[in-house]
This record gives sequence, C-alpha cells and structure tokens, in this order.
Amino acid sequence: MPYREGESGTAPTLIQSVRRAVRLLDELERRGGTGSAKQLARDAVLPLPTAYHLLRTLVHEGLVRNDNGAYRLVSPLRRGTDTAAHAPALGIQAWVDTLSRELDAAVYFVQYLDGEVRLGAVSGNPARPPVEEWADFRATAHAHAAGQSLLLQLEPEQRDAHLSRHRVTALTPHTVATRGDFERRLAAAPRRLPVLEHQEYALGTACAAVPITVGAETAAVALSIPAAEGARLRGLADRLQKRAEQVLIAQTFAVAAAGHEP
Repeated sequence: MPYREGESGTAPTLIQSVRRAVRLLDELERRGGTGSAKQLARDAVLPLPTAYHLLRTLVHEGLVRNDNGAYRLVSPLRRGTDTAAHAPALGIQAWVDTLSRELDAAVYFVQYLDGEVRLGAVSGNPARPPVEEWADFRATAHAHAAGQSLLLQLEPEQRDAHLSRHRVTALTPHTVATRGDFERRLAAAPRRLPVLEHQEYALGTACAAVPITVGAETAAVALSIPAAEGARLRGLADRLQKRAEQVLIAQTFAVAAAGHEP
C-alpha cells in the first residue's frame, strides 16, 4: 500500500532542503568561500536553526568544512569518499551492498529509461537474497514498490503511455487489478514519500521504495524483506528515505557546481 503523509515524521521536503542548501553554498562563494552561520543565514534569508542544520549536512557531505564556527567551501566542490553510505563515492553496486548489510534487507536501484523500468543494481547479500523475478520486472511496475515509485515521478502523459504499453493485471490476491483503481491509488499517493507494498508482486515478500530525482533523472532505491517481518517495513522505509536524501543532495550539488540550475 502507498505510504501516506502523516503516517510518519518524514515530510516531503527534499527539494526545498536542497534549494536552501544551494543558497548557502552560493552565499559562501559570494563571501569568498568563508562565513559564519549567522552571516550565511542572514544572507540566504533562512532561519538560523535551519542554516545550522543544513550546514551540518554540508559538512557531513564533504562540501563544507567547519573551522571553529567558520564555515569554508571545500575546493574543488566535491564530496569526500570516506563515507560508505553514499552512492556517488562508491558506485551504485557498492552502495546497494552497503545498504543491504546496514538495513538487513535486499536492496535494489532502479531507473526509468527510454520508457521502461530498468533494474540498475541488486545487492549481493547472501543473508538477504533478492526477490525472484518470476514476472517481467519491466512490465509489472504497478505491482512492485520500485515500479510504483518510478511511475509516481512521471508526468501524466508518460505514465499514461507506460500503462498503455503494460497492462495492469493481478499478480497476487493483493495486487490492484485494474488500471482505473491503480490510477486512483497513484493520484492519492504523495510523490515524494516512500511507497510500501505488501505481497503485491510476490507472495511472502514486503517491499518499500523511495524516489531519487535530479533534473531529468528518474530513479528509485527499494528494499524487500519477508512478509513475516512486515512490522519492520515502515521504519526501514524511513531509513531508506534518509539515504535517498543524501544521494539527492550530493548529485544536485554536483550539478550546481558545474554551473547548472538544479
């Protein structure tokens, strides 16, 4: 079932947070690469607690250094490679493997490319094997959390074209069985929050997915666990959302550093 706003403390504010953080980077650059939190909050027109929170994130991402309260741009503007939780530093495969061990779940990275769902990477954790692809993963996006997360990110005409190519059908007794019901479900689901799915693609499996969208890129990271452990799913989805936020911020900063609007 889709994850609903209000069922968790996670709010759909990733893009807003990224834009505010980029403003702080802009102000740091304008000041010659250094400034205090109070100066930057004033210049970026942000509440001081918000500025502190975002500056801590920037320091964690390796984009800014905190020298006894003076924040300095790291030059060149790029992330460090000492944190295993970040995809750009290690590569997607290493990232999903790390997440799999951290979350104790199978983890997947998926993209929407050329009008189709593409499975980019699957964790190789023997303790948490991935779901067997018993029905074509590309053609059954309506039934698994990863596909639902991708479809939520598409523009209406893209989604309409996809569902015209790939019919909504019931794979298990828990799958939404008609296109009309599925479209109503998507319309009621927040685009930026996790999707939770219980035994819709495969009996005995529960899944969650969160979006990763930067510019024209449409992607998601998903996880699966045995349905018997379904009580863990919402908490895992929140933790996965935090990881997705880190990737979103890192990739957006890379775009900003290249001189493009995120």
